[in-house]
Amino acid sequence: MMKGFNVMFFAGVAAMLLPSCNDLLGDIYDEPVASSEYGFIETCSGPKPGMIYVDATDYEVWTYISFADRTIEPLPVDAPAPEKWDMAVHRYDTKTNGGVVFATSLSDISLAQGWKPSAGEKGVADIWTTDKIVTDMSTMMDGYLSYADSYYNPELSEWLDVDTSTMPPIYTLSGKVYVIEMADGSKAAVKLSDFMNGSGVKGYMSIQYIYPLQ
Repeated sequence: MMKGFNVMFFAGVAAMLLPSCNDLLGDIYDEPVASSEYGFIETCSGPKPGMIYVDATDYEVWTYISFADRTIEPLPVDAPAPEKWDMAVHRYDTKTNGGVVFATSLSDISLAQGWKPSAGEKGVADIWTTDKIVTDMSTMMDGYLSYADSYYNPELSEWLDVDTSTMPPIYTLSGKVYVIEMADGSKAAVKLSDFMNGSGVKGYMSIQYIYPLQ
């Protein structure tokens, strides 16, 4: 789906972009670096969190995560979801498999065991979106982006704020622990601890997790 992009944004940065577009947009167009160490690279044990490492550099891929099976599966954005999954990552966007998400006040995920929502607090469910899941950035300088229609979790997707009002963009981790309550009632705690690899390439997601959360 093609939609107009923010015209004011382009007007404000056009003069900067013309002389050195590659330098200014380097944070957006980082080239992926191949690695074989993806998936559940550390296993959770009690209060000790595990680690999931996801290559989310491809704008045309959702990576589906199953906590119970400790598996990840990257699939094209327009492909059907796998049979079993709990959450999925697209670049910095997220969605759940019929679950809800709570943003906690915790910053240390090892303290998440035993966490309970406040009385009356409800988790945030996924919403349907037509203008969040970017699939093609190459047309940005032409004034538009390409999007996929998809579900999207607005709470969990706040784990990383990307401010594009300046160039290069400013990336800010929320630092929060989020609790995902799955459709079957089971729970997992997650925290985005990094969004780049050792070479500084954006889109490589290090996700701390605790599952099952009691």
